Amino acid sequence: MSMTNFSGRLAVITGGGAGMGRELVRQLAAEGCHVAMCDLNEANMTETRELALADAPTGTRVSSHRCDVSEPDQIQAFRDAVLEAHETDHIHLLFNNAGIGGGGSFVKDPVASWEKTFNICWGGVYHCCRAFLPALLAADAGHIVNTSSINGFWASIGPQTPHTAYSAAKFAVKGFSEALITDLRINAPHIGVSVVMPGHIGTSIVANSGVVLGRSPEQMTSDEIGDLRDQLAATGLPVGNLPDDAIRELIRQRARDFRDNAPTSAAEAANVIIEGVRAGRWRILVGEDAGIVDHLVRSDPEAAYEPGFVTRMMEQGHLQQLMESTGSTTRSES
Repeated sequence: MSMTNFSGRLAVITGGGAGMGRELVRQLAAEGCHVAMCDLNEANMTETRELALADAPTGTRVSSHRCDVSEPDQIQAFRDAVLEAHETDHIHLLFNNAGIGGGGSFVKDPVASWEKTFNICWGGVYHCCRAFLPALLAADAGHIVNTSSINGFWASIGPQTPHTAYSAAKFAVKGFSEALITDLRINAPHIGVSVVMPGHIGTSIVANSGVVLGRSPEQMTSDEIGDLRDQLAATGLPVGNLPDDAIRELIRQRARDFRDNAPTSAAEAANVIIEGVRAGRWRILVGEDAGIVDHLVRSDPEAAYEPGFVTRMMEQGHLQQLMESTGSTTRSES
């Protein structure tokens, strides 16, 4: 089923402090949809709320709640706080949007980094769906929107960079969401579900992920910087003699490049998602690059993890900026 009118509805949005989450809050509130958001960064949520209310009709309510979605107990407390703040027993929309990147290598990265990434990107979706399901069931109509990624059907950001925790989580989100289509149709037909598959979107996920995992440029030790220098040098970058501060600035610049040079902005992505929900679509690709990667993976899955696969994408004008900002390609591959 589709929910064409969001005015007067109540939407719960995780990761509402920045990026696509912030834009979802702003655009839904502008339609008169009440919103409850969570994030780890309270200052960012305060800014999101102010921006949203500035464009929202009088009477629209926007609440903010600090919550680490990798922690089930915090999600339960978030759910209780939302229902109390909005004086209700039901919600209409659940946007499981929160996510970070990290834990790229299953072999070499710390277990804590791997599991934190997985537990936010997958566990946050699962536990939020569990926690808010009774409130969705109590509504006259509902919709669950789970954010996966192009890494939910292509587990790579290039041949030089492992990407295991995030990709595993996003594959799980995709499979869970698709399985819910039948489950909800049989057992809760008034609730719809969509899985969102964004390509490269201009957000601060690279910088924010470093903060959450304790690996922002300011937090990294000299030994960690040295390990990163070795990793970058192995991809062909001439960084062997760069001092620690120069490596830190390189990290900051890559985060800025990821945000500022993306082919699709966070606002554009949020609009695509909202219109997809309005149309009742269960699969929402965001960005032309997402469509191209989807097509190439489906047409030749055996080649998807060969170096030449990325070369073909770049020849079509896609993912060059993503690869450069993540350091995934620094030389021609074929």
